[in-house]
Amino acid sequence: MSLWDNCVNLPHMNLTLRSYLPIRWFRLLGILLPLLLLVAAAHGQILKPASWTHEASAKEVKVGEELELIFNARIIPDWYLYSSDFDPDLGPIVTTFTFQKHPSYALVGKIKPINPKKKYDATWGGDYTYFVKTGQFRQRIKVLQPGLVVKGSYEYQVCSEINGQCIPGEGDFSFTDFTVLPGTAPAAAPASGTNAPATTNAPQPSATPTTGVNGGTAILNTPPTELTVDNTAASADSSLLAPDSTTNAQVTATAFGDSTGQTTGTVNTAISEPATPEAQETLWTFFLLAFMFGLSALLTPCVFPMIPMTVSFFTNSSTTRGQAVFKALVYGFSIIAIYTLIGVVFARIFGASEINYYLSTHWIPNVLFFVVFVVFGMSFLGMFEITLPHSLVNKIDAQADKGGLYGVFFMAFTLAVVSFSCTGPIVGTVLIASAGGEILKPIVGMFGFSLAFALPFTLFAIFPNLLNSLPKSGGWLNSVKVVLGFLELALALKFLSIADQVYHWGILDREVYLALWIVIFALMGLYLLGKLKLSHDSDLPYLGVPRLMLAIATFSFVVYMIPGMFGAPLKALSGYLPPQATHDFDLSALLREKPTSAQNQTCETPKYSEFLHLPHGLTGYFDLEQAKRCAAEQNKPIFIDFTGHGCVNCREMEANVWSHPEVLKRLREEFVIVALYVDDKTELPQNEWVTSTHDGKVKNTMGKKNADYQITQFNANAQPYYVVMDANEQKLIDKPIAYEPNVQKFIQYLDAGIAAHKARQAAK
Repeated sequence: MSLWDNCVNLPHMNLTLRSYLPIRWFRLLGILLPLLLLVAAAHGQILKPASWTHEASAKEVKVGEELELIFNARIIPDWYLYSSDFDPDLGPIVTTFTFQKHPSYALVGKIKPINPKKKYDATWGGDYTYFVKTGQFRQRIKVLQPGLVVKGSYEYQVCSEINGQCIPGEGDFSFTDFTVLPGTAPAAAPASGTNAPATTNAPQPSATPTTGVNGGTAILNTPPTELTVDNTAASADSSLLAPDSTTNAQVTATAFGDSTGQTTGTVNTAISEPATPEAQETLWTFFLLAFMFGLSALLTPCVFPMIPMTVSFFTNSSTTRGQAVFKALVYGFSIIAIYTLIGVVFARIFGASEINYYLSTHWIPNVLFFVVFVVFGMSFLGMFEITLPHSLVNKIDAQADKGGLYGVFFMAFTLAVVSFSCTGPIVGTVLIASAGGEILKPIVGMFGFSLAFALPFTLFAIFPNLLNSLPKSGGWLNSVKVVLGFLELALALKFLSIADQVYHWGILDREVYLALWIVIFALMGLYLLGKLKLSHDSDLPYLGVPRLMLAIATFSFVVYMIPGMFGAPLKALSGYLPPQATHDFDLSALLREKPTSAQNQTCETPKYSEFLHLPHGLTGYFDLEQAKRCAAEQNKPIFIDFTGHGCVNCREMEANVWSHPEVLKRLREEFVIVALYVDDKTELPQNEWVTSTHDGKVKNTMGKKNADYQITQFNANAQPYYVVMDANEQKLIDKPIAYEPNVQKFIQYLDAGIAAHKARQAAK
């Protein structure tokens, strides 16, 4: 009997493995096993931060009925998955789903992400949505005939919160296990489901990427049905990050299913989870901003004089101080309730993510917001007053005269209506700023605004002696209103800029935008100094210190913006200004050092250079074969930059590390640079398609081909990723480098590659 037979029969023979293996073998295994695992981890760099499962909301359905296809993503800790409902031209790769045509079904609406988080990113200059730990997408379909089959694919991008690495991925899905019962067949099938493959929320591939928003997104017209998801969050499996030779695409298709892509395990469709500290911090920030808006509303001519009048009414009409305080509290809570109710209504109207997508990308709402802000600004500057109908004001005021708590509530309502000419633009600003697809944000904004607005009326009623410390009403109240008018005009340009970038109108290029801001804030500074006087202003006999300090701050901001007219990046304003690429007169680019014979001049016209560019005026290639030919001709090493349009840390490396003079000098003079974009959708000619030796799939786009090359040659799939090699694809440095914000370490890496290349040439 063999050792294996004995081991198999151990339970029956009451024997142990230690009877056959010496104890020292176990000790040796105890030492070697961790070492083997470490070696495997060091060499296996294919990361799999996300895995996908899918299921249908029902397995039994009638012809003519609708059902939901549910796609679940599990994301390991410290990674996040980009959602599908933000501007696809912002930079990051949106998650897209492509459905193959089949006569058995039709799509109803577009894919819907369930409760993604939202964040502003200064690198991209816009908002994006994302998932952590778990993510879910739902697509409604209508069953047209028996034999229901739904197949397709998806693409996505995950990024690390720790080191900034980004990984694109793809997968396939298949829904076939349905029982279709007879029903009422539809008279005609929607075109989106039967005539052609449908890609929901997916930007169409284009040879020339656009800098605008929503460039080629196919948005289906039927609105999606509202969904209800429970709040149980699926836990992420940290083992998904284990090294493996399986491609990311294979993992996404079969991580929890069989070879056909059908789900074999239990699928957790519950995705909603409590707000993270980051989300809470965003709401707190907006709350404080709205609170500041509320305080500014108090300092307007319509509101400030009402404070002593209202407090005096409470104290004079009450028999006891306690009664006056109680009325003041009711008055304050009534103000908060009125404005918060406005926030609730606004949240119900503009809280859906589909509306947010429309608001953030379409020209109609953005131009409308621009016009509204301009009207608000002109109103504050004194051109006219925005008032509600007098009949409405009189009816509400009549209710306030009835006394009691009922009358106190309508006193608060009367204040809100009477002061509308001053508070309306400010309230509108808060509401428009909160129109971002979130339910809580408008409510939180209105609560913060109303809390600041109500506090003085309550506090001065409790402590009436403090009224003596209030400054007297006067011309300074109108000055506050005028300053707010200038700010409204400046903010209006942001909305027009969004529409301009989306549809490439060319109205607000970067320098035009800056010029308008410089003029607006310069006029505001002159107004603060008393050099500019409007119709409702009183004489300014002298300049107060607070007003002088505000004028200094305003002119300092103007001076800061002036270099931007000549191409300065103005990083502090990057999220508010149009992209640098729209700047016509970039002095820094004109003064940039011209390539010399020793620098990295190209040997032939780079392919794709009409829409791909290297930063800082560097010249190079976007096709590896061209780079190899040039490296052989110039006898230089190749510097490969595995990058992506949606890679945040790639942009940070270019902005903060590549921009260093010593790094630029080496890249210009010592290397042939090739940037290989792993997420570019450009279709390749058929003779350049490759069949991957890794997953057996055909790679027919530039991004897929470059990503496959990185995986098969370097066993890595994250970006940024830098490799130094020669024209024969031999690595000059055994260990490539990834995200490295330390400039000196990056220089050392480049120097090591240069030295290795020279040593190899000397050996030859």
